[in-house]
Amino acid sequence: MYASELELWVRYEELRRQADRRRLVRQAVEGAKDTARSGSEEREGRVRAARARRGRVRRAAA
Repeated sequence: MYASELELWVRYEELRRQADRRRLVRQAVEGAKDTARSGSEEREGRVRAARARRGRVRRAAA
């Protein structure tokens, strides 16, 4: 390989790795959002943030 071809190949590999990292991060974030939407494994599920916030405000006002 010539130096320019080698440089192109190295750059291609860097871009491919960067795309893989972004894809993995995106999948992790989407997975966390899906888990939050579907509720936890517990019977009660997740408490919605707005409901929890109202409870904190009521307790603070009391």
